[in-house]
Amino acid sequence: MIPRISVVETTAQRYLDFINTLKAKGFQGELNNDYANRIALSTDNSIYQVLPQGVIYPRSTDDLVLIAQLAAQPSFKSVVLTPRGGGTGTNGQSLTDGLVVDVSKHMNKILEINVQERWVRVQSGVVKDQLNAALKPYGLFFAPELSTSNRATVGGMINTDASGQGSCMYGKTRDHVLSLTSVFLDGTVWDSFALEEDELEEIKQQAGLIGQVHRDLDQLYTEKKSVIDAKFPPLNRCLTGYDLAHIRDESGRFNLNSILCGGEGSLGFIAEAKLNVLTIPKYSALINIQYDSFETSMRDAKALMDWGPTSIETVDSKVLNLAMGDIVWDTVRSYFPVNKGDPEIQGINLVEYTSDDEEELRAKVDRLTAHLDDVSGQPGKSFGYTVALGAGEINKIWGMRKKSVGLLGNAKGERRPIPFVEDTAVPPENLADYIMEFRAVLDNHGLAYGMFGHVDAGVLHVRPAIDMKDEAQEHLIREITDQVAALTQKYNGLLWGEHGKGVRSEYAPAFFGELYPELQRIKGWFDPNNQLNPGKIATPLLAGVELLKIDEVQTRGQLDRQIPDDTRAAYGSAVYCNGNGACYNYDPKDAMCPSWKGTRQRIHSPKGRASLTREWLRLMSNQGVSLVDASEQVKQSSFIKSLPVRIKNSLNKKTGEYDYSHEVHEAMKGCLSCKSCVGQCPIKVNVPDFKARFLEVYYSRYLRPVKDYMVGGLEMMIPTIAKFPAPYNWAMENKVVKRVLRQTVGMVDSPSISARSLVKGLQERAVELATPQVIATLSPAQKDKAVIIVQDAFTSYFEASLVLDIVDLLRELGFFVLVAPFMPNGKPLHVHGFMKAFEKAAIKNADMLKALESHGIPLVGVDPSMTLTYRQEYVQVVEVTPQVNLIQEWLATQSERIKERAVNVRSGEYKLLSHCTEKTSAAPSLRQWQSIFTDLGQTLSVQPVGCCGMSGTYGHEADNLATSQTIYNLSWSDVVNDPDNKGKLVATGYSCRSQVKRMDKQVIPHPAQVLLDLLRAAR
Repeated sequence: MIPRISVVETTAQRYLDFINTLKAKGFQGELNNDYANRIALSTDNSIYQVLPQGVIYPRSTDDLVLIAQLAAQPSFKSVVLTPRGGGTGTNGQSLTDGLVVDVSKHMNKILEINVQERWVRVQSGVVKDQLNAALKPYGLFFAPELSTSNRATVGGMINTDASGQGSCMYGKTRDHVLSLTSVFLDGTVWDSFALEEDELEEIKQQAGLIGQVHRDLDQLYTEKKSVIDAKFPPLNRCLTGYDLAHIRDESGRFNLNSILCGGEGSLGFIAEAKLNVLTIPKYSALINIQYDSFETSMRDAKALMDWGPTSIETVDSKVLNLAMGDIVWDTVRSYFPVNKGDPEIQGINLVEYTSDDEEELRAKVDRLTAHLDDVSGQPGKSFGYTVALGAGEINKIWGMRKKSVGLLGNAKGERRPIPFVEDTAVPPENLADYIMEFRAVLDNHGLAYGMFGHVDAGVLHVRPAIDMKDEAQEHLIREITDQVAALTQKYNGLLWGEHGKGVRSEYAPAFFGELYPELQRIKGWFDPNNQLNPGKIATPLLAGVELLKIDEVQTRGQLDRQIPDDTRAAYGSAVYCNGNGACYNYDPKDAMCPSWKGTRQRIHSPKGRASLTREWLRLMSNQGVSLVDASEQVKQSSFIKSLPVRIKNSLNKKTGEYDYSHEVHEAMKGCLSCKSCVGQCPIKVNVPDFKARFLEVYYSRYLRPVKDYMVGGLEMMIPTIAKFPAPYNWAMENKVVKRVLRQTVGMVDSPSISARSLVKGLQERAVELATPQVIATLSPAQKDKAVIIVQDAFTSYFEASLVLDIVDLLRELGFFVLVAPFMPNGKPLHVHGFMKAFEKAAIKNADMLKALESHGIPLVGVDPSMTLTYRQEYVQVVEVTPQVNLIQEWLATQSERIKERAVNVRSGEYKLLSHCTEKTSAAPSLRQWQSIFTDLGQTLSVQPVGCCGMSGTYGHEADNLATSQTIYNLSWSDVVNDPDNKGKLVATGYSCRSQVKRMDKQVIPHPAQVLLDLLRAAR
C-alpha cells in the first residue's frame, strides 16, 4: 500500500504570527502559507530552489504599507520579506526563505495614459506586453525589450533595471522611469523623481528616513564622485544595483530612482511607476544575415555597427537548431532558407532598422544589402541574407529569438543548458576576443553550450549544459563563475549585464571595490535590520550578516537527485521544467495555459503543477515509494479489493487529515488538458501527461468522484445510449435532473445526442463502414480516390450532422468515402487518469486502424483533440501508431482537385477559430485550412483567440463552471458577439462550437461545412 504523505516543512511560528496579525489589521489581499503555494514560488528561472514561509498577495498600496509597518515593529524585526513580480529572474532575485510579496496577481492595473505628454502610470504588477498592448492604439510603446516580455512585470523590470534588444538606442528601464511610488520599511509612501536643487534642499530638511537618505546620498555622491567616475565602466550596461553613477542625472538633478532601480526589492516595495513612452516607429526592417561560424558572426557584428542599425542581435547554431525543432520555426522558416551549395548556418546576425521615413529606411537597407552582396563568401563575412519588412513579419523573428532563451533548456539528456554566467557585458569592441576566451573556459571543462546576445551592447548570454543532479558536476558552478568573473574584469566588463545580481551579488565587492561599503551604508539606511531580500546587492554593516554564496544556496538539482532515475524518466515532462515561466503569458488571446489566465493562481500554471509534482515525487521517494512500481501495482490491483482502503482514506480526508497529495490533486483538477503547454512551453512541459500519471496513483488511495467514471466511460456507453437518444436528451434538459446531477455527480449539464443518427445518415448515402472485407471489394479506381473518416465519440454522437457534412464534402470533391467503425479512442480515459483502461482502448483501436491503414487508404479525423491523440498519447503505449491526419492536413494535399471545383464558387471572407491543441501541437495545419479556402477562392484569416474554456468535458463539470466562463469571456465572447464577424466565423473544435452554443446561444459551423455550402451553391 502506498503510504500517505503527511510530513512537510511547516511555516515557522513567527511567520504565522505575522500573517495572523496582518489579517487582524485589515489586510485586504491574500495570505497563503499552504505548502502548494510555497512550493510554486520556491523557484524562478535560476538554478536555485528556496522554500518560502508563505506568500502574500497585496491588493493595494495600503496593503504594502501594512506589511511594511508591521515588519518594522520590534517583535517582527526577524521577518524577511521579498518582493516578486513575474518570477522570471535567472539569479534567484525573488527567492526567499521568508515571505514572498507577490504584486503581480492584484496590483496589475494601468492607471493612466497621457498621450499628449507621452507618459503612463501603472501599478508594479503590470506585464510589459500588457502595457504595450494598451499603448499600441495610441501609437506608443514602452521601450526596454525583454525576451520574457509576455510575463515580466514593470516592477520586476525596475528592480533589475532590465533591458535587452535595442538598448543601445532605447537604454535601460531606469532611462524611462519618470517617478516611482515606493513603500519603505517605516511605512512611508514616497513619490521619487528628478529634483531640482531647491526641491532637494527642502526635502533634506525633513526628519525621518526620507530626509536622511536624501542628505546622505547627496553627500556620498559629492565626496565619492571621482571614485565613482573611475570605478563605473562606461558601458551601455552600467553597474546597476544602487547606481551611484546616476544619483545625479545629465542635467545635475538629484534622482533617488537611480538607487531604487536595480535594487531588487532590497530597499523597499515599488507600488506604482510613471514611465515615459515612445512613439512606435512607422517603418521597420530586419536583415537576417547567415554565417558559417559563430566567431565570424561575432567579429562581423562590430563592422555592421558602422552601418547605423537600431540594434544587432546574434544567435549561434545550437540555439538556431533548437528553434528549428519548435513550433515557432513554422513562422520564420522562409527567412532562413537552406540553399544548395551553401555552408551550414553556424551563426546569424539580426540587424534591425527603424524609421518614420520609409525612403530613409529603404536607403539604409539597400546600402547594407549592397555591402553584403559585395562581401558575400569572403573570409570572415556572411554567405547569405534575407530581409523582413514590417512589424508583423519582424515580430515573428523576434518571437523566435525571444523563445530561444527558453529553448536552450530543452536540450536532450540530463545535461541541460542553465543560467549562471549568462548575462555578462564587455565593451562591444572587446566582445569577439572575450567570447573566444569564454568559449575556451567552457571547452576546457568539456561542456556544451548555447550562445546568443546583444552584440551592439556587448552583452552575451551563455548557458553551459550541466546536470545539476550529479554531485560530481555541481562544483562547476563555482569554478566556471570564478573564471568568468575574472575574465570579465580582464576585458573591463561586468558579470551582470542586464538580468540583475541576485545570488551572484557575492561578486559585488570585487567589482565595486572601495565603493562596496557605500552600498552597505545605503542598504542600512533603508533596511537597518536586513529584512528586505537579504543577501543580495549589499548587506547592511551588521556583524555576522553576509551576502549569499552561489554554492551555498539550495539548488533544484540537489532536491531532484533525491528522485530515482526511473521515476524522473517517467515524469520527465514535469522534472525538466526549468522555471522560465512562459506559461505565465498574460495575453488572453494566446492559448497558453487557460487555467492560469482564468484563476491567476500560480499553482494552476504548468510551472506550478510541475513544481508541485516534482515535490510529490521527492516526498514519495524519500518514503521509499517507487512510483513506477506503484503505477504497475495499480494496473494489476483489484478494484473491489482496494475499495476498503480507499473508503478509509477518503473518510480520513473528510475529517481533515493532511496529505500533500490533496494539494497536488487540487492543482491537477484545474487543468483543462488542452495541451497548450506541450506546444508552447520551450521545455515541452506536458501537464496532461503527468497529471494522468498522478491521478492514476492518487485514486488508488482515494475514492474517485462519480463524474470521472461517467466521463471516462463516455465512449463506451454512448453507442448504446445513442440508440435511444430521446430519454437521455430529455433528462439532460430537465431542470430537476440537472440539479440532481450537479449535486450528486458534479456535472452541470451534457450536450444532447444527435436526433438523427450517423448510422442512418450513412445508410441513406450508401456509405459503408471501412472493414478489410469492404476494402477488398473496391475497384482500383475507387481505391485510388478512397479516404477513410475516423470517428470520434463527440462528433459521431453529439454532432452527427458534421460528420455527414464532411462525407458530403468529400464526395462533392470526387472522393470515395468510407467511415471507420466506431471504437473508443481513449482520450477521456487518459484525461482522468484511467491509465490501464486507456492502454487497453488505445491498443485495440490502434490495431483496428493499422489494419485499415495497411490497405494504403488515408485516414482522416474530424475533431482536432481526438485526432491528435493518435500522435501524442498513443505513442506512450503503442509501438507503431496509426497515421491519422487532421482533415485539413490531408485536404491540403488535394489542391488540384479542390481548384477544379472552384468554378462558379462565390468568393467570401471567413475567420478561423482554431482549437487550442491544434493551434499549439499542429500549427502548420492552420495555414493548411487557409490554403484550402484559397484554392476554393475564399479568404480565411486566423482569429487571435485563447482557449474557449470547454476543453472536452471540463466546462461541463460543476467545479469548473465559473472558471470555464471566465476563460471564455477573456477572448472568445467579444469575437463571437462582434457584429462584424456575423456569418464569417468557423471553428474546428467540437468543444469550441459546443461552448459558443452554450454560452452565447450561437451556432458556429466547422470549416468543412462552409466549404460544402459553397460547393452546393455553385452547382
